[in-house]
Amino acid sequence: MKRSILFDTETTGFDPLDGDRVIEIAALELIGDLPTGESFHVLIDPERDIPPEATKVHGFTAEDLRGKPKFSSIAQGFLDFVGEDELIAHNAPFDFGFMNAELERSGFPVLAKERMVDTLTMAREMFPGMPNSLDALCRRFSIDLSERTTHNALLDCKLLAEVYIELLGGRQHGLGLGAADDALPGVQYAAPEERRRLRVVPSSVELEAHKAFVGKMSEPVWDM
Repeated sequence: MKRSILFDTETTGFDPLDGDRVIEIAALELIGDLPTGESFHVLIDPERDIPPEATKVHGFTAEDLRGKPKFSSIAQGFLDFVGEDELIAHNAPFDFGFMNAELERSGFPVLAKERMVDTLTMAREMFPGMPNSLDALCRRFSIDLSERTTHNALLDCKLLAEVYIELLGGRQHGLGLGAADDALPGVQYAAPEERRRLRVVPSSVELEAHKAFVGKMSEPVWDM
């Protein structure tokens, strides 16, 4: 049964080349595309300030992270957890860029881009021209967002795990064709070729309505 890792990071900003650092990493183990309950989660001292605009996003201040481990001390634990398996993230190039900058800075091997699975790309292929942020996808798939008051890597991973299942064709993709010997207890898995693929193409009326709605927003970032 295929193993993959779904992960997310929180950071001090948008660009590791400008000195921004990772402050939180969360990762969930998936077997056959479903969470096993095994996870990796750590808060990190970024060894720098955290701009107020970043704190507004994830809620962390420099004081909150003072005394937490440095990235170099948790890097091996992260690499051991993810192994050589596929790595899934929403807007994955962002997370890969930060993780690889941190790994390189600490003298560890970087994550190969061939392992990358980007759920944002998957969503844009399924819902072209529509909002595909994690929040938007959760609303579209009727996934409860009530606990997401700020960006939190561990909660975001749990939400993305549900979104990922839907992007693969919905919860029915894990039912009905018999379980492999190493499947999770009580779960049956469909073969990948049997999974439903859905592509939603909005009408011209829907696109115009959405364009008008977004036009009322100040510097919208809904499509990230």
